[in-house]
Amino acid sequence: MENNNKIIREKETVAAMIKLYCNKNHNTKNQLCTDCLELKEYALKRLDGCKFGENKTNCGDCKIHCYKKDMKEKIIKVMRYSGPRMIIYHPVMSIEHLISKFKKR
Repeated sequence: MENNNKIIREKETVAAMIKLYCNKNHNTKNQLCTDCLELKEYALKRLDGCKFGENKTNCGDCKIHCYKKDMKEKIIKVMRYSGPRMIIYHPVMSIEHLISKFKKR
């Protein structure tokens, strides 16, 4: 159950980060451009296939990188932009993400 909740939270977080990035950098409103939609779908599939299950870390702390090189570069760009802004646009999600980062250490 914990794993499912962790995966669900990670999916919500990455989706929110991609949406924030796309809306601010690609001038979209409440939708995603084609590239960002592709990145979101890819990221969600990666989370569905995470082999760590209950012991999953936050993706940024993972020792195994399951993204293709081009997608990894795109998600890093999204995270660098959206990460610092998440506390403003999604404060509860940001705090939950921070707390989960320090759990099970």
